[in-house]
Amino acid sequence: MSDLIDRLRGRGWRMTAQRRVVAQVLDGDHVHLTADEVHVHAARLLPEISRATVYNTLGEMVSLGEVMEVSTNGRAKRYDPNARRPHQHLVCSGCGTIRDVHPTGSPLGDLPAAERFGFTVTAAEVTYRGLCPACTGAA
Repeated sequence: MSDLIDRLRGRGWRMTAQRRVVAQVLDGDHVHLTADEVHVHAARLLPEISRATVYNTLGEMVSLGEVMEVSTNGRAKRYDPNARRPHQHLVCSGCGTIRDVHPTGSPLGDLPAAERFGFTVTAAEVTYRGLCPACTGAA
């Protein structure tokens, strides 16, 4: 499980019932839900929560740096609560499933100096693509 709720409380973020439910829905490993999926799950826990509240809450969590937005090939943005542990993503080209992966190399270190063109590189995003077992029929 991620520690999203504890991290938000530690930042002094006022934990309303709506914010708590959104954080509960996002809490965990390999969670990469769209805003609409977050709303569906949150509404099961708190039926009166509005879609606008979910979108606003996700935006606040992203602004705080406690949740990351993940975009893959024109699909809807997804929200990743594992903003504190460096990782990359493995994305199924068929169904869009996303898994967190932790390669042993360093994307920053793997870029040769000659390919940096004078840039001071501060971050790298690597996305691995393939087909999940369900899409290959190996499930």
